[in-house]
Amino acid sequence: MFWGFFDPLYFVFLAPGLALSLYATFRTKRTFSKYSQVGSRSGLTGAQAAALMLQRHGVTGVRIERSGGWLSDHYDPREKALRLSDDVYSSQSLSAIGVACHEAGHAMQDAHGYAMLSLRTALVPATNFSSTFAYIVMIAGFFLQIAGLILIGVCLFSVGVVFSLITLPVEWDASKRAKVAMDEAGMLTPEENRHAGKVLNAAFLTYLAAALTSLLTLLYYLFRSGLLGGGDE
Repeated sequence: MFWGFFDPLYFVFLAPGLALSLYATFRTKRTFSKYSQVGSRSGLTGAQAAALMLQRHGVTGVRIERSGGWLSDHYDPREKALRLSDDVYSSQSLSAIGVACHEAGHAMQDAHGYAMLSLRTALVPATNFSSTFAYIVMIAGFFLQIAGLILIGVCLFSVGVVFSLITLPVEWDASKRAKVAMDEAGMLTPEENRHAGKVLNAAFLTYLAAALTSLLTLLYYLFRSGLLGGGDE
């Protein structure tokens, strides 16, 4: 039997998650690239579309900033800042408007007290801590054959799994808000809205893949530790 990086069973457990991750990455890049070449009839840039969406829904006090990196777009609820990548901020493409409005959806969630976003934000410090030490503690427990350390490591890793699962409804809801807002504000035609929606749906697959991979990894460690089924035999 091999442990950790050399255990073939690890890849058996993770195969579905890895397959979905590869497909999600391919589809996201392909879809974003395709519709980044299609301009909207409204002529709005990503930054303008996000600002219009926030204004129409009474969300104030949110800064819209340019950030570096490809698809590094995100909303920071602590600083009330909506950060858009160069490919989104000043682009008039359907991809840019869809992504920008998705991030504006997160700002709307924050302003309207969406419970799942609040819960995810509250879990960030614990998730950062657990992601740093979970593997160290688990590996030490396996090598030293100390069941208590393994259990602590599994519990730490579980925090990240919970974070990934909570992320799914948060991201889905933000995309739903974006699709409705783009339609109601007349930013896009119905056909353009469907195309922008394809970009958001593809991006959601990456979150789904991350959650599945995280969950399968947890199941692997539970199995190898003997806490679930087979174990160390």
